[in-house]
Amino acid sequence: MSLRLVPDELWALVEPLIPEFTPRPQGGGTAPLPPRQVFTAIVYVLTSGCAWRDLPPSFGVPFQTAHRRFSQWTEAGLWRGLHHAVLDELGSQGSIDWSRAILDGASVRAKKGGSLTGPNPVDRGKPGSKIHVLPERGGLPISLAVSAANTHDSQALKPLVNAIPAIRSRRGPRRHKPGKLHADKAYDQPDLRRWVRSRGIGVRIARKGIESSDKLGKHRWVIERTIAWLTGYRRLTIRYERKATHFLAFLTLGATLTCFKKLHKHAT
Repeated sequence: MSLRLVPDELWALVEPLIPEFTPRPQGGGTAPLPPRQVFTAIVYVLTSGCAWRDLPPSFGVPFQTAHRRFSQWTEAGLWRGLHHAVLDELGSQGSIDWSRAILDGASVRAKKGGSLTGPNPVDRGKPGSKIHVLPERGGLPISLAVSAANTHDSQALKPLVNAIPAIRSRRGPRRHKPGKLHADKAYDQPDLRRWVRSRGIGVRIARKGIESSDKLGKHRWVIERTIAWLTGYRRLTIRYERKATHFLAFLTLGATLTCFKKLHKHAT
């Protein structure tokens, strides 16, 4: 199971990014567990959706250790760095299609509340969060964000575009913006259109009262498939983390694994 969850090719990208283990200031304690063992346990929690305390003993990692290391690695920025590393590999192979990108959001229930949660207007006002995703033309997620469920989708556009990392290309300089940006009517605001154009990105946002949703449907299936890929990781279907940074960490790890599958498929 360990090699299936974290194959050697993935670990080769992860290992250089793992923060150096810091022993306790007071000394003592047990020797640190191998980081690959801990990383595999974290991937299992993401994919299975199990609670930390239900982590199977077969992983050889106490759930307290797995959760503590997950928190430490989140604070160190491991997940975003790993996502960027996988995107760089895809970009160097020419596997990222920059001709257009599309963005949208999806709501999830927040069982325990916490930061960046709010009443979900599509779930009878129950506490929830919203995940925002911006994939390239093929559906690979290149930018992600988390907000409260009652946050309007349009507020995520600028942060998502700004968060697109500079990704390696097969030839030439790194790229960090698509040729066009597609979005539905929720993003139809004049200031957003001007802002996108000012960054040299074409605007393909559906206009309220003018364009039907059928026209956007030609491209909307891409973002719907991307969100389905991400929610295939069961820890993302319901938010259990009180800290928004932890939920975003799981979301970013899910995006990383989604991109790695394309990278691994291309390599084979």
